[in-house]
Amino acid sequence: MPPAGDRPVITPLPGGGDLGLVDALAQLTFTVQAALARIAAAHDLSIAAIRLLGILRDRRPAINDLARLLQLDKSSVTGLVDRAEERGLVRRTPSALDRRRVQVSITAAGQELIDQGTAAFEAEIAALVAELSPSQRSRLSATASLVVAADARRRGIEHLSVEPVPTEGSEAARR
Repeated sequence: MPPAGDRPVITPLPGGGDLGLVDALAQLTFTVQAALARIAAAHDLSIAAIRLLGILRDRRPAINDLARLLQLDKSSVTGLVDRAEERGLVRRTPSALDRRRVQVSITAAGQELIDQGTAAFEAEIAALVAELSPSQRSRLSATASLVVAADARRRGIEHLSVEPVPTEGSEAARR
């Protein structure tokens, strides 16, 4: 049966044409999530746990901030952090800005694990975009970045009071 109007047909064949924005993004999401799931499983982690470690690479958010970043409720994030802490991947520390707040930071073991996961994920993504030209990859990156940034703004993410991870030589690292 032919498709109605100009609506594209979803095809499992590579290079089968434009799927349309909604179906293309949905299929791309499934593909990327499957890659992330394989990497997480290889390290005996859930997708949420690997996302947690990815967030903690360059910031030390509080539980409430993590909940917003992960789009999970606070109790789920508390359990996620508890399990990661039991495995020695994260730690809770008092905030340098507000002693009533507890920040979550990545440990050396967590950093090593996320570095391995990041390398594997980069390889998976490189394979996914291998047939794209450099300019197509650049456009895809720029467009995806705009979509992600707009979504974060809608959810109020740009205004999180998240402490940066201290770097060597910084005042916070000397404390």
